[in-house]
Amino acid sequence: MKSRSMRPGTLPHLAQNPCVRSSHMHRPRHQVVHPSLTRRTAIQAGSIGILGLGMNHLTALREASATSGATSPSEMSVIYIFLSGGLSQLDSFDLKPDAPDDVRGEFRPIDTATPGIQVCEHLPMLAARSEKWSLVRSLTHPYNEHSEGHMVMLSGRSKLPPTFSGAKPMPEDWPSIAAIAGDQLAPRNNLPPAVILPEKLIHATGRVIPGQFAGEMGSNRDPWFIEASPFHSNTSKGAYPGYAFHHQHGKHDAKGLEFQAPNLSLPEGLHAKRLKLRMDLLEHVERQRRDLDRAARTETFDRYRQGAISLLTDQKIQQAFDVVNADAKEQERYGRNSFGWSLLMAKRLVEAGVRLVQVNLGNNETWDTHGNIFPHLKDFLYPPTDRAVSALLDDLDERGMLENTLIVMAGEFGRTPKISRLPQFYALPGRDHWGAVQTVFFAGGGVKGGRVVGSSDKTGGYPADNPQTPENMAATIYETLGLAPTAAWTNDVNRPHHIYHGTAMPGLS
Repeated sequence: MKSRSMRPGTLPHLAQNPCVRSSHMHRPRHQVVHPSLTRRTAIQAGSIGILGLGMNHLTALREASATSGATSPSEMSVIYIFLSGGLSQLDSFDLKPDAPDDVRGEFRPIDTATPGIQVCEHLPMLAARSEKWSLVRSLTHPYNEHSEGHMVMLSGRSKLPPTFSGAKPMPEDWPSIAAIAGDQLAPRNNLPPAVILPEKLIHATGRVIPGQFAGEMGSNRDPWFIEASPFHSNTSKGAYPGYAFHHQHGKHDAKGLEFQAPNLSLPEGLHAKRLKLRMDLLEHVERQRRDLDRAARTETFDRYRQGAISLLTDQKIQQAFDVVNADAKEQERYGRNSFGWSLLMAKRLVEAGVRLVQVNLGNNETWDTHGNIFPHLKDFLYPPTDRAVSALLDDLDERGMLENTLIVMAGEFGRTPKISRLPQFYALPGRDHWGAVQTVFFAGGGVKGGRVVGSSDKTGGYPADNPQTPENMAATIYETLGLAPTAAWTNDVNRPHHIYHGTAMPGLS
């Protein structure tokens, strides 16, 4: 897979966009090199890219030592649902019906199946399944800017890296949770240990959001992206096609947006039984080996080659990606939209052997509700999310997988306690960025349902008790995956870097 780069230049003037900070107004000179795959790149038999679903060549030819520490006996998996833009805690899982009008908003709470726990009236399916999930209403960090919030919530570290730049990812950034999981866990069934889908997080201007990559671990350990919903400059947000919207104008045409399952088919005319007989296949593989990494050990390469061939001919693996052609009832259950397809793919990948799947529900800033917050949540964001997450819970439970699969759902921050108005941009009110508190959703993986950990104050602005941090959230994920408290990754000079920077959240199990 060839790496792609962005042309040098600067971003257009964005003073009219209240979500963009002036310090982040420069386009990165080069887009981060990372694994990627689109439908248009059909993977040929023997191609190293097949193993990583579009990973770059260095990732495919990692030294065996990169996974030598991945000896975790745990069979647990994690699905991390990331709501880029920032979900309002006050209008979802932590409503304040007794607060003043300019705090409580338009939505009303409804009872869940668990006495004493209420959620937003527009999340009825999740409300009916409260015995399967719990909430942490007191996660806090100090940042109110998108890039900073992404950095800390995707890496699980509250302190920003010393060379942090909101304008682009930096080589010294903290590694993401997905990158660490991919480095520390052993692959199963020829699948990578950790993947991110259905897209990288890219601002509508083309700016790549920091926090998603391996950072100081080195680009050869970047997470493996399944680009089923590749970046498009279309300003539509949300679960296209049925729930696409524009932050200023509401319902929006999703033209140009297509959910694309990776193409894992064999070359035309080449059947599985003839796969090993094709000499040109072997020649192609050998040529790739020489071009990709002359220093790679032959035995390591052979292991990846065999894995690629096995993956290519494995019908179960191919089925995991082909969600747009899944059974009609299954698609209806999750929703025939980018949110539903993404979570269906995540479930199938976990079932096939992937240990951590990060699902970006919505392209960058989909949940950034500065204005028109109430109609957009009610009409465009909550319906597909409520359906898809509920379907995921039920599906995993029915298959006996929920106890072994932790689901975490969070954004980069919450939203301001007070409703704000920006009439020059939006017809109706909204809420601004707010890192001081947000609610994080947990289910499965040993989490006891029907619990609330921590609380926010009477206006939903700050933790009132039991504050938790991104470090605690990350530790919960790592512990679930079976990583030891002493686990560390090592750099090129064999210097260890500890993975845990906090302890797992108490009260969930």
